[in-house]
Amino acid sequence: MSCAADGPNRAGALWRHPAAAPVGVLAAGAVGAFHLYGTNPHEPGHWLPRCPFQWATGQLCPACGGTRMVYDLMHGQFTAAWHDNRMLLLAAPFALALLGRWAWEGLRGRRWQPRISGRGQAAILVTALVWTVLRNVF
Repeated sequence: MSCAADGPNRAGALWRHPAAAPVGVLAAGAVGAFHLYGTNPHEPGHWLPRCPFQWATGQLCPACGGTRMVYDLMHGQFTAAWHDNRMLLLAAPFALALLGRWAWEGLRGRRWQPRISGRGQAAILVTALVWTVLRNVF
C-alpha cells in the first residue's frame, strides 16, 4: 500500500483516539481563558457571547455570571467571583475533576464516560432549578 493511501487513515485515527475530545476541550478552554483574561466582562462593549436565556426572558439562568466569575478568579478576586455565581463556583472543582479524569483516561488510550445515577441527575436538575428561582427572586 502506498504512503498516500496511508496518510488519511492515520489522520482519521488521530481524531478517533480517546484523548482527542478531552484535549480539544482543554485547548478550546485555554484559548477562551486567554481571550477572557484581557477582556473585562464587567464592562460593556467587549466581544463576549450573551446568555440566550437571559436575552429571551430577562431572567438569570443557573450559569449566568459564569464568565464574570472565571474572569474574577483569574485575577484573584475571590469575593467578586462568589458574588457573580455562588453555585457555579462551588460546582467548578467537581467539573474540573471530571474534565481531568476524562483527559487522563483519554491519554492512557481509554474511553471514559462518567456514570451519574438517576437520583444524581435529579439532584443536579433540582439544584439548578432552585438556584435559578432563588437568584431571580432575591
